[in-house]
Amino acid sequence: MIEGVSKTEFRNAMARVCAPVNIITTNGPAGRGGFTATAMCSVTDEPPTLLVCMNSRSAQTSMFLENKRFCVNVLTPEHRDLANLFAGGSADMEARYAAAHWIEMVGGTQALADAIVSFDCELEDLHKVGTHHVLIGRVESLRSRVDGAALAYFDRNYVHVDGARAS
Repeated sequence: MIEGVSKTEFRNAMARVCAPVNIITTNGPAGRGGFTATAMCSVTDEPPTLLVCMNSRSAQTSMFLENKRFCVNVLTPEHRDLANLFAGGSADMEARYAAAHWIEMVGGTQALADAIVSFDCELEDLHKVGTHHVLIGRVESLRSRVDGAALAYFDRNYVHVDGARAS
């Protein structure tokens, strides 16, 4: 008999996977929202598409689904406090947005002005898997910097990636 992997074992193992820290924003008829996520990756480059995982129990879920748009903002170490602000449930959305400078993208989503890269996406597909929604977004525009270090999450702590090449 094959034994399954427990929730705790899986979470502890995933803590050992280094992931970029992102703020995912939305703006549209349902309002403006945002949350911090590490579950983001590219899907394909033809057409440019990425995915984001969002807890389906989040109070913002319906907002993201109704707006059908989101922006993935990849953070730098200077955004650590902003990442915490968007991760917590205590600050209202206006306070979260007031803590940084934002630029409106072509699709109306909010891009963090000094993010390493911001991907403006239209929600193309949606899948519910366990406790999360997997949002599939077609990238319609992007903004990118050529400088700056990345903020990552590893072993339940923030770390920064400076772009130095391993030898």
